[in-house]
Amino acid sequence: MELWILITIAAAFLQNLRSMLQKHLKARLSSLGATAIRFFFAMPLAWLLWAWLGEGPATALPMRFFMFTGLAAIGQIIGTLLLLYLFGLKNFAVGSTLARTEAVQTAIIGFVLLGDSVSLWAMVGILTSLVGVVLIAGNLNMARLEARTIGIGLASGTSFAIASVLYRAATQELDGGGAASHGAAVLLVATSFQSALLLAWFLLKDRPQLCAILINWRLGMLVGLTGALASLGWFTAFSLQNAAYVKAVAQVEILFTLLASWLFFKEVIRRIELIGIAFIATGILLLVLT
Repeated sequence: MELWILITIAAAFLQNLRSMLQKHLKARLSSLGATAIRFFFAMPLAWLLWAWLGEGPATALPMRFFMFTGLAAIGQIIGTLLLLYLFGLKNFAVGSTLARTEAVQTAIIGFVLLGDSVSLWAMVGILTSLVGVVLIAGNLNMARLEARTIGIGLASGTSFAIASVLYRAATQELDGGGAASHGAAVLLVATSFQSALLLAWFLLKDRPQLCAILINWRLGMLVGLTGALASLGWFTAFSLQNAAYVKAVAQVEILFTLLASWLFFKEVIRRIELIGIAFIATGILLLVLT
């Protein structure tokens, strides 16, 4: 099994754990507060990882690298915010699955922006996974609430897809060093930018929420740790492989999400949702074997 696949699976597991922790924080913080806490507490670790894995001073990074990373960081904030809001409208497993349409969207956006193409079997795998997503989304009644849920899930997926492609574009701007050092560079710049942006917002608009984030520092440290390591995994994988392939394999997170729903949140997963997740798993298998 190729290195990028192992890195992606590990990142998916850590991201699912981070999402579980963030969902728990939703009872204590606003959606934006739960979004920001992952960046605030991930930033110190990002600097440590750069000191360990990085190549030279951060100021020597190319300007286009900063541009792509900054735009991707904004997309990631929007996607995370929408995903956390989605958790309040539908259960944890279905909410995450709807957002995973990003795999198909990443393939399209990556081809348009970077010229990244996918093989026939890889596309079959991605589309098979999409069938699983449609089965789960199609299980929702088309009432106003459910229709809104689908729309928010798709918007979250789009935001993450754009971010993924731009993060890959950022890694391609770097010369020298290995995939891990490229991932550490993206993590450093993205997390620092996201933290500064959100800190400025809270200082101007919502200082009580900033205090609430500090009060929950213990859980915030866990969110930051899992989030930073997951992001390092994504960015490293992006430097090694087409973002569409990475995000398609990343749908293994749905299996971790299902386990989390059963074991921790005591949520009921219906039969059609299980069938949908089986399609997603089959799609991932096709991609891995490509």
